[in-house]
Amino acid sequence: MLLILKFASLFGLLLVSLLPQTFTASAQDKFPSRPIRLVVPYPPGGGGDYTGREIANKLTDAWKQQVVVDNRPGAGTVIAHAIVAKSIPDGYTLGIGSAAGMVMHTVLGTKLTYVSPKDFTSIGQIVSLPFIVATSISLPANNIRELIALAKAQPGKINFASPGTGTPNHLGGEMLKMMANINIVHIPYKGAGIAILDLTSGAVQLIFTTVPAVLPLIRAGRIKAIAAATAERFRGMPELPTIAEVLPGFDCSSWYSLIGPTGMAKPLVTRMNTDLNQILANPDFVQHLMIGGVEAKPSTPEALQTLIITEQKRWEKVIKTAGISSDVMR
Repeated sequence: MLLILKFASLFGLLLVSLLPQTFTASAQDKFPSRPIRLVVPYPPGGGGDYTGREIANKLTDAWKQQVVVDNRPGAGTVIAHAIVAKSIPDGYTLGIGSAAGMVMHTVLGTKLTYVSPKDFTSIGQIVSLPFIVATSISLPANNIRELIALAKAQPGKINFASPGTGTPNHLGGEMLKMMANINIVHIPYKGAGIAILDLTSGAVQLIFTTVPAVLPLIRAGRIKAIAAATAERFRGMPELPTIAEVLPGFDCSSWYSLIGPTGMAKPLVTRMNTDLNQILANPDFVQHLMIGGVEAKPSTPEALQTLIITEQKRWEKVIKTAGISSDVMR
């Protein structure tokens, strides 16, 4: 009788231990059973919104459930990232993770209601946003070597614009100053549009910017592209040399990723990552993204996690060298 009771007890414990796994597998098989919200940290119409909507459409096809874009701009992407971080980790609230929200604010010391990357589940990188150096037509420099030489000959005379202090555009210029040992003056604007307008008039001499923001002006001959700021040449502009070809290790680019709140089940994350990478492996879709000025960058969840941590360390060095104060991103 005692042996039977012990066996029953052990069987009961075994059954209880298997219940969570059975539930997880069952929930995984049924996912998704209702629409998914994709929180985008930008207003409709911009590059981040473009990426979010393109991915939402493809995931809708893959998951046979509507992936609904929820635009939550504001506070330099902090609002949207906070929403994702505080959501239930069941896979029904996802977000477009940005370098601004997951890297820049952390290293700048901005007061946040989340900790990156701890409060997020990394699902996978989606795209990189290549930056280029664009200059006014009047600037007598047609490549990065000539720009560095000109800046050394005229310290403090060349201005570079950005859409605001602490933005990746600003930090690209600070990285160039640090690595090339030159003195160029930062002019912050309240948005990229005004900064680029002043670039075309010659009021400022150069800017670090994404390709879509200036490509029509480059094609019209109103400004010049003198270098790609990425580690490797951008496939959309392969003729454009990189700064890294002159200053090894230089890399100023941004990225978007697919993230969720911390605590998501690993089988669900694996499935989402597999589906996302299949989408990003489609040649037609890759070309479609390239036309929009972004480059598909499939990755593993672990690679995205490493990217976030590595980027935080890299930009922290630039920010300290430049003496940029905290809580400056708007």
